[in-house]
Amino acid sequence: MKPRIAVIGAGAVGGYVGAGMAAAGHDVTLIDLWPQHVDAIRTGGMHLSGMTEAETQVVRVRALHVTEVQHLARERPVDIAFVAVKSYDTEWATQLIAPYLSASGVVLSLQNCINEERIASLVGWGRTMGTVVTGGLALDLYEPAHIRRTMAKRAGQTCLYVGEPSGRITARARAIAAILNDVDGAHATDDLWGERWTKLCVNGMRNGVSAATGMGGNARDTHDAVRRVCIRLGAEGVRVGRALGFRVGKIGALDPDTLDRADAGDAGAMAEIERLMLAASEGAARSELQRPSMAQDMAKGRRTEIAFMNGFIAARGQAAGVPAPTHARLTEVVQLVERGELRADPANVLWN
Repeated sequence: MKPRIAVIGAGAVGGYVGAGMAAAGHDVTLIDLWPQHVDAIRTGGMHLSGMTEAETQVVRVRALHVTEVQHLARERPVDIAFVAVKSYDTEWATQLIAPYLSASGVVLSLQNCINEERIASLVGWGRTMGTVVTGGLALDLYEPAHIRRTMAKRAGQTCLYVGEPSGRITARARAIAAILNDVDGAHATDDLWGERWTKLCVNGMRNGVSAATGMGGNARDTHDAVRRVCIRLGAEGVRVGRALGFRVGKIGALDPDTLDRADAGDAGAMAEIERLMLAASEGAARSELQRPSMAQDMAKGRRTEIAFMNGFIAARGQAAGVPAPTHARLTEVVQLVERGELRADPANVLWN
């Protein structure tokens, strides 16, 4: 009997991954807050597209509005629950699904930022796991039941890492990674926290900048002055993560040591980092439609995750004695834009 899977939050990531699992024949239920989105999925399926025609498909997948979740009490319990809401909604989403878990059921964060502790506080560490989504899986929910992938899909690329908080690669981690591999490249990892911090560095150098400036990924990275701000953010994130004892991997295509040296004034390191960032923007790897999730939230008038992303890096850096002033300043600026006190503009991040 196949495991029952629930995805709480059928937005860009949750909807894409959930629909992808359903397309592969898995027993998936999507749960979401947006009535029009739920209705559209029920009526016409989930429409997925990418940068090639081969990625276009319509997937029939079960969808529930949050007000209908109590119907799960009449069904076989949920074995795997992915929490795919914004970080600030983690607790209620976990509480929503917890009563419907099977005896061995597990809750996985399928989110940006580091939310496993919030989940564990509600269901216990034994029921808590994490799924790290890499930068290769850039997605956009642009209208109800329509999700597009805005980064090129590459064979052999790992886009999803499944991990236990303990660092052990367990049978359930391998089993869940195998399910996710039907959607995109997925592996079990023995370093959930290192993967989490590495992804936080990726998001920390891109999401808030695009939210503050209104720039898409290509425009942001090809703007000379804005690109340098991104590099400083990345280097600060690397230094804080290492001070906290995390193994920091490649920040996308960027070597963390080279990134750190670039920010410290090494001209050769700066040239290499800029070469890689420009190659990603000037090639065919990223669609012109690509916007980081926080920029999408800003455009839609939604609350951003800035406090859980750049604000979190700044706070953890302060606690570790490794300042991250660029993250702290960016957090303040994004909050001003979010409140309408500033208009999104590249000048917002050009402080020097």
